[in-house]
Amino acid sequence: MKTLALVAAGAMALGMGAVTAGSASASSQRHKLQNRPAWLGTAQAKGALPSGQRLSFSLLLTMRNQPGADAQVRALSDPSSASYGKWLSLGQFNSAYGPTKAQTASVSAWARSQGLHVDSVAPSGMLVNVSGTTSTVEKVFATSMRSYRFKGVTVRANTTALSLPTTTPAAVVSAVKGIVGLDTGAAIKKPADTLPGPPPGARYGVQPCSSYYGQKMATNKPTAYGKHWPYAVCGYTPKQLQHAYGVTKQLQQGHTGKGQTVVITDAYAAPTIAADLRKYNAKYGLPQFKHGQFTQQTPGPDGYDLVNECGGNGWYGEETLDVEAVHTMAPGAKIVYAGAPDCASGLDNTWAAAIDNHTGDVITNSWSDGVDDLADLGQSYIDFYQQYSTEAALRGITVNFSSGDAGDGTDGGANLAAKTVGFPSDLPYVTGVGGTSLDINRRSTWAGEWGWQNAYSALSKNGKSWTPAPPGAYSSGGGGGTSQLFAQPWYQKGIVPSSVADFGGTGPMRAVPDISMVGDPNTGMIVGETQAFPDGTYWDTYRIGGTSLSSPLLAGMVAVASSRAHHALGFVNPLYYSMLDGRGLHDLKAPTAPLSQVRTNYANTLDRSGGLTFQLQRIDTQMSTLHDTRGWDDETGVGSPASAFFRIAARR
Repeated sequence: MKTLALVAAGAMALGMGAVTAGSASASSQRHKLQNRPAWLGTAQAKGALPSGQRLSFSLLLTMRNQPGADAQVRALSDPSSASYGKWLSLGQFNSAYGPTKAQTASVSAWARSQGLHVDSVAPSGMLVNVSGTTSTVEKVFATSMRSYRFKGVTVRANTTALSLPTTTPAAVVSAVKGIVGLDTGAAIKKPADTLPGPPPGARYGVQPCSSYYGQKMATNKPTAYGKHWPYAVCGYTPKQLQHAYGVTKQLQQGHTGKGQTVVITDAYAAPTIAADLRKYNAKYGLPQFKHGQFTQQTPGPDGYDLVNECGGNGWYGEETLDVEAVHTMAPGAKIVYAGAPDCASGLDNTWAAAIDNHTGDVITNSWSDGVDDLADLGQSYIDFYQQYSTEAALRGITVNFSSGDAGDGTDGGANLAAKTVGFPSDLPYVTGVGGTSLDINRRSTWAGEWGWQNAYSALSKNGKSWTPAPPGAYSSGGGGGTSQLFAQPWYQKGIVPSSVADFGGTGPMRAVPDISMVGDPNTGMIVGETQAFPDGTYWDTYRIGGTSLSSPLLAGMVAVASSRAHHALGFVNPLYYSMLDGRGLHDLKAPTAPLSQVRTNYANTLDRSGGLTFQLQRIDTQMSTLHDTRGWDDETGVGSPASAFFRIAARR
């Protein structure tokens, strides 16, 4: 799971208000647009930006009739509604809810009059993408632009609130809601001609390990909770995951995801991905991609930014995981990899473009900001995601976001003040996908599943005990909890317990996750990728997990369900919640007795030359504030999809 520090500015219409710009061009005061970034108080100032440096950013235009859009989303996505599935075209969305052509024209003309260059206008009209020199930006918005050191990277931001000149036409003042991408909050852009080569190699899921849960018992290791435990799974194969989640039967019936397109958004693009996929498919018995079935959308020459700051080749493994996971569950679906030029505003815009262009009916996003605090994220940034997720829901596009890999953010309950969920997974119109620990037995059958919350104890030096005493120290887990930003959506009312929905004391709020799939890296999936090892650069496999795995696996299942139903499932949350009383889900609950396994690691992460280390993993530790219980819970949501999911979805 790649957690991004994408800090910009924004507001959300569901559960919180927006900053309102001025309303009259005749005012003697400038028109305030948005506040000074709140995070500057914890950043280290580095200096002013060069006056001639070119800055690219976007003017966010206000959607029309947000209440009407909310009502129509509910009608279109409620399986019991007569309007269910009657999604809007781009033209219909623009006509009813997008900025008018007159608004985009007036904002564009105003931007040019201020010395800014209009680079493009989004198809929905909600973004006018502009660029200009530092000096021009400072003059137009009455601020100064500086660089800062923030959370370990160099970033840029406006030092004061942004405002529009007193002479700005009233039509522009009313149309512009905020600015996205001027305050990067992640890293300042640097042009990069090329991407680095394959990432450094590492190997996980090493022997001794099991082919399925419980296959090999660690009888030569100390007991815990009065018994010996099995070695962790080496990594589940595509065939095991297909069988466990009921996909195998769908494939046998011809429901392969054919006719569906799944979009994956990440940063950068692995140069070896095509060859890697051919090797992976051949090794694990998946069909090879047909001509045009897998495509990459990448920036043009010299189009990549922030390669060093974003850890460019670290994203190659994310792309590899996402593509192989989607293809595992939906081998007949088309996959479009939308590779962003950077992990900051470039990724935001790439995601928005996939919605505006309706590149596919399912979009999976294995990344998160890690927090949902307004002060950290900013108003325009939140509003940008709210508007585009609304468009997606109205146009029949399923949007998945990984819920994160740090549980509730409290480090296993050690720092309760840090409790948070990960934006954008808590947007009301996206599916926040949580993680689980999965038991697949020797027959490749689903044999048990629990919330993914791990704690570890290490094997002592003398090999006779586990330290600290089990359950050990909290490590990681699927994200979940209560949003600070968004009011409780209709599909969660009466389902999410008030103890969760009202956790902050501000009334019922949005809660995540919505649904979960395997994410525990100790019961994760085998992937294959070209990596740089000390003895050469070549393709190899390793085990991986995280909600970065959960989201694309679910995206593949949605594609298969859509192909069986012969229509896009669209905004699918109401469907998931309607299955709580049926057989379409596994209702996941915490183990009634301690459940563990023994993980084997290469000490140097590469080979046996450095020796082996061993850890005892406590599966689904209940150390944090997240707990999986009967019905919906803040650790696994409604549970995980079962075999009957496809049949029930097809009836809607």
